[in-house]
Amino acid sequence: MFEDMVTARYYEERLQEEYLEGKQPAFDISAGPIPGELHLAAGHEASAAGVCHHLRDDDTVTAPHRPHHIAIAKGVDLKRMTAEIFGRETGLSGGKGGHMHLYDPEVNFACSGIIAEGCPPAVGAALATKKRNGDGVAVAFIGEGAISQGAFLESLNLAAVQNLPVVFVVEDNDWAISMPKERVSDVEDGSQRADGFDLPGERVEYDDAVAVYDAAKDAIGRARAGNGPSLLEVQVHRRMGHFMGDPESYRPDEDAEAAKERDSIARLAATLRDDGVDEADLEEIRERARDRVDEAIEWAKDQPKPEPDAAYDDVFVNPESGVTSDEPTHELAGAETGGDD
Repeated sequence: MFEDMVTARYYEERLQEEYLEGKQPAFDISAGPIPGELHLAAGHEASAAGVCHHLRDDDTVTAPHRPHHIAIAKGVDLKRMTAEIFGRETGLSGGKGGHMHLYDPEVNFACSGIIAEGCPPAVGAALATKKRNGDGVAVAFIGEGAISQGAFLESLNLAAVQNLPVVFVVEDNDWAISMPKERVSDVEDGSQRADGFDLPGERVEYDDAVAVYDAAKDAIGRARAGNGPSLLEVQVHRRMGHFMGDPESYRPDEDAEAAKERDSIARLAATLRDDGVDEADLEEIRERARDRVDEAIEWAKDQPKPEPDAAYDDVFVNPESGVTSDEPTHELAGAETGGDD
């Protein structure tokens, strides 16, 4: 868990450096080596590491628009993920999805930029597992700002009705974009949402990876044993803005400083030292993580960008048998129905 966490933290710091290159002083999201927006999760590492270390490759994980720490903990290919973020054709989705639309079928990981959008696919994966009489588990990560979204609440309901092996993990970083949590919902403890669906719910008050690991062990074990869904909320701390370039004028300075002081990585390092792990071993892990991240970034930057014509690939499904690809599909549709084009 410690290695995944330091890898994720260093990865976010390096992405921040790369992203800002060429975008200053005038901030332009189209400039620099990383196009588009970028949402970083520095300070969220404990939730991903504590949960994902109970999972197998065939278990499904969906993540929100702040996904890199979860992807790393789930085992997503770091080089191909980085190439995707840099918009290169060797990326997970050919460089056309970007950092909010990562998909790695090798480890059953996907994410989405739409709030709470990962919940229904996770429920679908859990339903598929149940119908196949498997023991797989699905996990849907969301932010606390998503706990009032219809997709989240409807997913809780269906998961409960069907008794599905799915765990919903809420990362509570206190801020829903620029809104403090108390202005988004009157529910202070997001795990209480489980009460309305007669599900087990638990909150981990501190972003302690060991505490998250213990709570996730119960939830995932319950799901894998066929005992249905549950909801877990973890207190995390956002160390950066909602997105790169966010001036954070809405956030009090003392709140941002407090988030940096509550460091889950330092907390786990202290736990490991107390358990007899030598500091030299911890530094070796940090060095290995830095080398892995630097190698992935340099590899990604050397990869080719997609050809412009590739924009038309993977957009529409192949035509049905007997329909030639050079016939416009809208004309065929009109002919079949007798309606206008």
